[in-house]
Amino acid sequence: MSNTFLADDGTIRCSWCQATEQYIDYHDNEWGYPVADDQTLFEKICLEGFQSGLSWYTILVKRENFRKAFANFDFDQVASFTQQDVERLVVNAGIIRHRGKITATINNAKRAQDLIKEFGSLASYFWQFEPKRDESLDPEILATCPESVALSKDLKKRGWKFVGPTTMYAFMQAMGMVNDHALTCVGHEKSRQLRLALVRP
Repeated sequence: MSNTFLADDGTIRCSWCQATEQYIDYHDNEWGYPVADDQTLFEKICLEGFQSGLSWYTILVKRENFRKAFANFDFDQVASFTQQDVERLVVNAGIIRHRGKITATINNAKRAQDLIKEFGSLASYFWQFEPKRDESLDPEILATCPESVALSKDLKKRGWKFVGPTTMYAFMQAMGMVNDHALTCVGHEKSRQLRLALVRP
């Protein structure tokens, strides 16, 4: 099965994104492009946790609702959420009403504050787990990698929740820590150039 497809607009893209317009937009504008902004990183890691066991489409169509519900993923605000906020969120039909994932997000906001105290930024912490790869080769189709396993283990030790190795690999893909666009995909070279230009924190 091919890892790319030729879209109606004449563009070659990764085959996974052809299912919906939302996937194409996400693929073209976000997935695999490096992020060093702490609030965006926190949003991405939280949404990957909510996605666990569900399709990414479910998360994409609810993303604006998640942003409203969780103060645009401002972790300082989310860290101050109370039990009253948990009860409010559990009945919010616009998001995934999973009590464990909701409480994990509030917990993880507090743990994010801890990381910033220690490392100066979330970006400084996360980017130290960047795998070393040859981007001239087609990426392997992976569910985890040694670095995502290490990241998961370290975050769990620090008290984070819903950060298993597979979830952390999806997070690494989403934040552009790895360039998993197929070699012939239009996004591969864009990701490569952006990753080259990125000043690692």
